[in-house]
Amino acid sequence: MSTDLPVVVIGAGPVGLAAAAHLLSRELQPLVLEAGHSVGAGMQHWGHVRMFSPWEFAIDHAAGEILARHAWSAPNLKQFPTGAEVVEHYLRPLAATPEMARIIKTGARVTAVTRLRKDRMKDAQRGQSPFLVRYEDAAGEHEVLAKAVIDASGTMDTPNPGGASGIPARGEIALREHIFYGMPDVLGRDRTRYEGKRVLVIGSGHSAFNVLADLAKLADQIPGMQIHWALRRSSVARVLGGGENDQLKERGKLGLTIADLVRRGILSVATDFHLDKLERLPGGIVASSGATSLDAVDEIVVATGFRPDATLLSELRIALDHGTQAPAALAPLIDPNVHSCGSVRPHGAEELKHPDADVYIVGMKSYGRAPTFLLLTGYEQVRSVAAAIAGDWEAARRVELTLPETGVCITQFSDEDAEQSTPTSCCESAPAITTRSPSCCGGPAPAGTDACCVKDAQAKEAGKSGCGCKDAAPAVPATPSCCA
Repeated sequence: MSTDLPVVVIGAGPVGLAAAAHLLSRELQPLVLEAGHSVGAGMQHWGHVRMFSPWEFAIDHAAGEILARHAWSAPNLKQFPTGAEVVEHYLRPLAATPEMARIIKTGARVTAVTRLRKDRMKDAQRGQSPFLVRYEDAAGEHEVLAKAVIDASGTMDTPNPGGASGIPARGEIALREHIFYGMPDVLGRDRTRYEGKRVLVIGSGHSAFNVLADLAKLADQIPGMQIHWALRRSSVARVLGGGENDQLKERGKLGLTIADLVRRGILSVATDFHLDKLERLPGGIVASSGATSLDAVDEIVVATGFRPDATLLSELRIALDHGTQAPAALAPLIDPNVHSCGSVRPHGAEELKHPDADVYIVGMKSYGRAPTFLLLTGYEQVRSVAAAIAGDWEAARRVELTLPETGVCITQFSDEDAEQSTPTSCCESAPAITTRSPSCCGGPAPAGTDACCVKDAQAKEAGKSGCGCKDAAPAVPATPSCCA
């Protein structure tokens, strides 16, 4: 394979552009292909939403070094930007620098990635064959050869349906003109759609929280509105997050805001609601879960997250977890069936690699269907991946990131029992996760046990020497972190 070939980066969002910056810092030649007509096109879908992270966590250091060479004026690092502000004040100035402008092609949608003249069945000299990347633009179809591919295309184009079985509920497709998937700009461009209406929000994550909070603000201004909230969880308390213990303070505040709206009766809440059917009746649209039907509404917001579309990589040999659809080695760290921690230990090329070498899925898409992705996590991913592509595996395996704790962690729960309980903090005295190898899960060890955390105690109770947390992770703070 020619060493002169570029590294194709799919997507010009913050993680894709950070990948390009790190590749340039290693004197590799990136080519960024962006389906939208400007950089940050995906972020513009939620441009009105204020981020949980301040500016200091939104800027990749390699990208920041490029901007600094061109007298870029950094924003106040302690302020919290909206998605649109990140695009306007960071991504667009970065894309306009001479280094980046020459390697970014917008309006170029990647449709397929394969090995040159090797479908996924072919073994012979597979590793020596370059990648073939096909994309479409206004002029038609094109192909480019690449030595490596970094897929940072995100998941904004593939939202999850409202149906609880992973497919649209009965009637959902027919009623799609009254359904918004994601986070509508309730107080801005979408205001007239919701003014004075009865609105149902389906979802239990931070996207749903943002929509509910905005609808409540609109209801303060417009009489006659009704706000209904349906979630699959059996307890509202389980989903509200770390509150004051969350080191991402804005995220904690949002959970407290929703708790207050529930307490004051501003939100009509239906828990343990699994949408099976949507039906238009004379009084409006009725959502049903088995024999339970909610009050009729006029509009529905489905904020149930997003899912990755791996179709464009279907001729490559990639290893995805069967459940999360995340890279197989990353999945256990982020699987919400295993733990509910919002902070995941830093990870990189080692966890993101696939059977076909030099293809990586990064950013939000790397999390598959799992929630709670932080930009800093993506920046560490691409720093490591760029090092791996350059052949510097020592740097690729080295952790160069400290992440904030969520303040709340629930582990080893089942749908039947733990969802009934209130989250408890296990991280109040642990200011950050700083790891060089996996730490235990489960929070502090039970009193009276000679162990560093719950899993360590369980291992010793089973007759093992322990789970290895204390000896294998010297960089972990004295108080164990919530999650691996």
